[in-house]
Amino acid sequence: MMKLNAKTAANLGLLTAVSIVLTRVFGVMVPIAGVGALRLSFGEIPIMLAGVLFGPAAGALTGVAADLIGYMINSHGGPYFPGFTFTAALVGLIPAMLLHRKRENLIAVQVAGAVLVTDLLTGVLLNTLWVSIMYGQGFFVLLPMRVLARLVTLPVYTVVVFWANRAYQVHLSSSTT
Repeated sequence: MMKLNAKTAANLGLLTAVSIVLTRVFGVMVPIAGVGALRLSFGEIPIMLAGVLFGPAAGALTGVAADLIGYMINSHGGPYFPGFTFTAALVGLIPAMLLHRKRENLIAVQVAGAVLVTDLLTGVLLNTLWVSIMYGQGFFVLLPMRVLARLVTLPVYTVVVFWANRAYQVHLSSSTT
């Protein structure tokens, strides 16, 4: 059960805002087969962090909020598709389910495993499926470029989530002593 106090709500709001900025402002759309089928951004990192730091419900909520609010701010010209909102919720939920209970003592390999599982399911499989459905492009036509993009994001996501979690744990331990 998620404890939603003022401090947690503020942290989740901040992570949601950072996700929106990283996705909608600093994200780059790469066309594949004539459609904007690949967005390169780091907006999933704050969603994963919300889940790892505050639990599965908080991670899922942050993902949904970032997707819905972000779409309202800047749709990148595309139609709304609920599959992407579902995927965003999973981006916060999956790492939380794998890492939240042991967040005080995480090692990089654990974070890498959680990021890999999350990215394969959400970024590679589901988002490719959603783009394929939306634009009528073949799943396997889109897949190679999307896999290549994940080879870039996987190490970045792993390093940032690992170190941000570590910094947050140090902050918590220093503020309680």
